[in-house]
Amino acid sequence: MLVKAIACELPTKRYLPLSRFSCADVAREVERSGLVATISDKTVWRWLSEDAIRPWQHRCWIFPRYPDFAVKAGRIPDLYARRWQGKPLGRNDFVISTDEKTSI
Repeated sequence: MLVKAIACELPTKRYLPLSRFSCADVAREVERSGLVATISDKTVWRWLSEDAIRPWQHRCWIFPRYPDFAVKAGRIPDLYARRWQGKPLGRNDFVISTDEKTSI
């Protein structure tokens, strides 16, 4: 089904500044591509939820897409271990976390 194919695409392939599609986004793209005249996001959700395999549902922190993710994310555990660029932090150095994702 072409609706599922659109749901599995990266939004950047359609020149959209999104990290992933919502059901409403898929509905808009299906209408824009001319597959249907109108469709509701609830219909898209129903069609997608009926499928056994759901590649459009993913966890972005498990499957990061950013090419330098490992390099940049690797700095965080080092800071928690009180290290920076391979060297231990000094007694007067402090690490302050201002954007912690406690739900992940």
